[in-house]
Amino acid sequence: MENQGMNLDINADNYINDPQIEIQWAMKAFQHAEIHYNLLSAIDPKLLKLTKIDDIIYEEFRQLFKNFNVDKIDVDFMKSAEQKELWRPFCENYKEKVEDYNMGTLLRIDATGDYNEENTTLVPRIQFFAIEIARNREGQNAILKEKLKKSSTEK
Repeated sequence: MENQGMNLDINADNYINDPQIEIQWAMKAFQHAEIHYNLLSAIDPKLLKLTKIDDIIYEEFRQLFKNFNVDKIDVDFMKSAEQKELWRPFCENYKEKVEDYNMGTLLRIDATGDYNEENTTLVPRIQFFAIEIARNREGQNAILKEKLKKSSTEK
C-alpha cells in the first residue's frame, strides 16, 4: 500500500485556505458563543458546569495561573511568548480529557460584556473552559447575568 503521507507537499505556500471550511468554522464558533451566552443568561453561573471535569480544570488553572485576571483579559499578555510557554503544556494536558480541546473558540475579553467583534479573541477550547470556569466560580459571570436581567426588565 502506498504511503499517503509521501504525497503531501512539504511547502506550506502550496496550500490555500478553503473559504467554505473557514465559513463552517466561523459558524461553529459563533454557535458555540451564542449557546454559552444563552446559558449565562439563564442559569446561575456558579451552578453551571461546562465539562465533566470542571473541578480539575479550575484547580490546575489556578495552580498554574494564580494571578491571571479573568475579569478583563489582557490579550497581548495572554498571547505573549512567555505566557504561551505556560499555556501550551496546560492545554496539551487535556488532549485526551476534553473533546476538541484545541478547537478555536471565541472568548469574551471583558467578562461583563457581550460577544461582539471588539470584545472577543480566539483561543483554544480548553483555554476558554479554564477562563470561563474561573469566571463562573469567582463571580464575574454573575455580574453579567445581573446586567442581562436588568436590561430585560427595562424593556
